[in-house]
Amino acid sequence: MQKISLLTRKTLMFPLALVLFEFSVYIANDMIQPGMLTVTQEFGASAAWIASAMTAFLFGGALLQWLFGPLSDRIGRRPVMLGGTLFFILSCLATLFSKSIESFIVLRVVQGIGLCFISSVGYAVVQEAFEEKAAVKVTAMMANVALIAPLIGPVAGAFMIEMWPWRMIFVFIACVSTVAFIGLALHMPETVIKRQDDEQKIPLMQIWHDYRAVFSNRPFLMGALAMPMLAIPLLGWIALSPMILVVDAHMSVIEYGLWQIPVFGSLIVGNLLLASKTDRWRLGASISYALYPVVLGAIVMLLGVAIFKQPHFIAAGVSLLAFGQGLAFAVLMRFTLTESPVAKGTVAAAIGMLSMLIYGFGIELYKLVYLHFGMMGFAVLSALMTYFYWRLSRVVAKRGMALRVTGHGDA
Repeated sequence: MQKISLLTRKTLMFPLALVLFEFSVYIANDMIQPGMLTVTQEFGASAAWIASAMTAFLFGGALLQWLFGPLSDRIGRRPVMLGGTLFFILSCLATLFSKSIESFIVLRVVQGIGLCFISSVGYAVVQEAFEEKAAVKVTAMMANVALIAPLIGPVAGAFMIEMWPWRMIFVFIACVSTVAFIGLALHMPETVIKRQDDEQKIPLMQIWHDYRAVFSNRPFLMGALAMPMLAIPLLGWIALSPMILVVDAHMSVIEYGLWQIPVFGSLIVGNLLLASKTDRWRLGASISYALYPVVLGAIVMLLGVAIFKQPHFIAAGVSLLAFGQGLAFAVLMRFTLTESPVAKGTVAAAIGMLSMLIYGFGIELYKLVYLHFGMMGFAVLSALMTYFYWRLSRVVAKRGMALRVTGHGDA
């Protein structure tokens, strides 16, 4: 199919529907975070379950990535995406019947499977349907909409918890997802051209060979590792900020929600800047520019916590990291997806699996470090993640820009 280079109202209808589903999946995590204290109290569980609920959600996001990407390569993107959206809607409604913290955590895993369809199917279609710079613009713009979830999710969740039972959050999410399903059914293109042999069963050995080819590609691995290294401090903040701000700093749930605004506002500003400068900057330059706020954010956290011992400096440092993430993430995704000649559904699934597993383990590591070493532990771990990102991203940016000079960048 001919790739889309012009962004019009018609060509943006599919990305809008996709990002509405992405928004729904994200708020399934963000809106319930301020209500997790209520959830644990209702079930008579420890507050330590708060971070574990997010870990379970991310584990679900890694659970079936390996299957959905190759499946969509085989039978088409549309049926997999539409089936996944319906599955997520039902998993949200199932929360109405949760009776224990254990059943709630299981449902968090099931709901997290919705993440698989975004990364391994939805974003693969964006990369296939749009020309390279248009794809970067669309990805950055989609990120802006999706990031409204962590920006308003905690605040909206806090207000909903004050007025209604916490389970109504998931009913609301199911309703939003239903609107997204209708939009995807009407506007999602099919970018996979079926062959006659596509009706056969998916050969597991072929899937194994494809994934082995992807994961043995060193440049791909460097890009796929750089993205979670950049994002983990922000996810650590999302998972632990209820404990940092509400439990330990004795803020109200509303104050907790308001403290999310500078963090995710910075992320949105970074994405807006990238979208506005994509045509002017050499593709990949934003990865280098992002290093300045990212390194500065780590320094602010370390020095601020060491000297003043206040959570405000954790929020300020994470905000700077988030701004850098907004500048770099969409380009890192594009560079990494085009590193491998393997079908894009499989490549996107490989990125998703690796990211979700690192996110899950990273959040648990943040939880353990914070419980033992407090805010200083959080700051030191974030600085360590920043160092790894710095080492990886420099190589990814240099290679990505070099490939585009030689004309081999749009695999």
